[in-house]
Amino acid sequence: MEVTNIPFVKHIGIEKEGSQLALASSYEVENHIGTIHASAQFTLAETQSGLFLQEEFSDIEGEVLPLLRSSTVKYKSPAITKLKAVATVNDEIKDKFKEQFLKRGRATISVEVKLLDSDDVVTMVGEFVWFVQRLKS
Repeated sequence: MEVTNIPFVKHIGIEKEGSQLALASSYEVENHIGTIHASAQFTLAETQSGLFLQEEFSDIEGEVLPLLRSSTVKYKSPAITKLKAVATVNDEIKDKFKEQFLKRGRATISVEVKLLDSDDVVTMVGEFVWFVQRLKS
């Protein structure tokens, strides 16, 4: 599924720009002090982590059920301008995930996400731990 078609993602205005997701500052996502609401930032980062996995492991897309197991986030700076999300996973973690998934049909993987404003200032960092299980046929 195209992540920008997820109803809540569409509702808050997340857009895809290449392999990255972005969220413009707008009245609909502002909090009481005029910055982008923490929950909107969380949604952008969590959705980016899922998109990253979908693209990184496209060979198993449609064959698995990925579920967010846990997350930790830290808000670093007020988000006032358009945000972009950048996800990363180091090669060692990818290899461990692939090995465990091939062996057991399920595995967990941690995706790091940074949100950057239009001046490349980090507004939030997060770790999103996904549980991925092969669908039973």
